[in-house]
Parts: sequence; structure tokens; C-alpha cells
Amino acid sequence: MELRVLKYFQTVVVEKNITRAALQLHVSQPTISRQLQSLESELETSLFERGHKNIQLTSAGEYFYNQVNQILSLADKTIENLQQDTVISGIINIGSAEARSFLLVAQTIRNVQRKYPNINFEITSTNADVAHHNLTSGIFDFGIVLDINIGDDFDFISLPGASRWGILAPINSKIAQQDTVSLQDLLSLKLIISSQTKIKVAINEWFETNIADDLNIVATYNLLYNASLLVAAGVGYALCIDGIVNTNQSQLRFIPLSPNITSTSSLIWVKNRDLSPTAKVFLDQLTHDLSMNNS
Repeated sequence: MELRVLKYFQTVVVEKNITRAALQLHVSQPTISRQLQSLESELETSLFERGHKNIQLTSAGEYFYNQVNQILSLADKTIENLQQDTVISGIINIGSAEARSFLLVAQTIRNVQRKYPNINFEITSTNADVAHHNLTSGIFDFGIVLDINIGDDFDFISLPGASRWGILAPINSKIAQQDTVSLQDLLSLKLIISSQTKIKVAINEWFETNIADDLNIVATYNLLYNASLLVAAGVGYALCIDGIVNTNQSQLRFIPLSPNITSTSSLIWVKNRDLSPTAKVFLDQLTHDLSMNNS
């Protein structure tokens, strides 16, 4: 399976037409058709629904298309990072959870680009489960996750600052009149919690009891902004960290948990894997910025 053929497949799907794809790729239409037929034979599955005016994918084709996008993106990034002479250039991909500690990382990105203007950054807002997967598969160079989600397969650097856990509630709700939220309060609420796999384990550890399965969880979220809209609509109360959603001049209020529970964040990367020159530059700069921040 050649990257060239994967590019043919990707372009056909984007253009939804073999003729247009052939024009864009500067190859003949019969060449693309033959290559796609050979690809289906090699995979022993049909990628396209036949008999439609525009290109349509089978379920296997949809899956393969998503994988092809990742493969070609990783190939492009690898080639760009390898094709360096004396000028350090390339792309650094960071998958980041929603955390205020990202501010220091943002400052490090600024410092790196002042020294190495040919280094570009791609930042993806995501959760720890996706970050772990994309780090392992090589899509991300680094991830930023809460301390409850570091994992055993990753090296890490702790980032400064801690965020409080609590709930996001409509400002006119009864619970919003309280200063804190207790364990018993949580048991009586319709909750919207993070979809990350380790959150229930963390909840049990916080309260030193197996409470998580007794909670009334009505929805889960990946990114907190969408969860805040669910809260505003009256679906439930979002269990989250403070400082991500700006509640000033809004109809929402953050109420911290009691006892007080906080989480820090860490930058993580895969253990025992060589970093690209650009990734090493970033990590060295972050280490320097952290030392200056702590001095």
C-alpha cells in the first residue's frame, strides 16, 4: 500500500468525483480508477458504494478514510521534520485538555517562535483519552492532561497552578445559593460529567467511597463549553474544574466541592520514544521557562 495511492483515495473522497480528482492530481482518470480497484482488492473490501452519481463511501470506506487522513498527516509531518538543514523547522502537534496551565505553554510557544520562526504549532483541544491514543499513534508530539490522567506509558513535566473541582450550576438554582457542594449534594443532582475513562475512579478516590456508580449521570462531555450550554438549558449540573468557562456576566455559577479538591496539569509524551529536533527545542524551552517561573 503506497502513500501515493492513499493520496489518490483521499482526493477522490474530498472531490466526490474521480474526474475532478484526476485533474487536481494531474494523472489520468483510468489510472486513478485502476489504483482504487487494486486498493480494494488488497484490502479485500469495498470502499465505495457503486451506482451513485457522486462518490459515496461504504462503512468500511468511512473508517479507512479517517485512517488515511491520519496516515498522510503523519507522513507529511515526518517528512517536514526530517527535511531540515541548519534551519530548525517543522510542526509540533499538542493535544491539550482545558486547563488554565496552558497559559505557560502558550508563553513557551511564543518564546520558541521568536527564536525559531520556522517552527509551527498545531493545537488540538481534546481530552486525555484522545490525547493518549494520538500520542501513542504518533499524531501528537505532546499532550496536556490533568494529573488524574497521566498514565504509566508517558513521561511528564508538571505544570504550575492548580484548579478546583466543583459544579457549574444555573445562577437561579437552589444549589447555586450554597458556598460549597458536598457528597450528599452530588447524590441528589442530575450530573453532567467528563467522558474520560478515569473520572469515576477519581470521584471514588476523592470521597473515599464507591460513590460514582450511584450518581445520577444524565450526560457526559468532551469539552466543557458544550457542557455549559447543557447546564444553561437545564439538563443538569456539570462536574468540572474552575476557570475554564467564564461565568462573569452569565447565568451560571461555579460552586466548589467540599472538601476542597484540586488538580494540577502535566505535559506528557511517550516514554522511550525519540523526539524530533523541533519537539526537543520545545521541551528544552518549556523546561527553561518553568525554571524561570519557579525562581
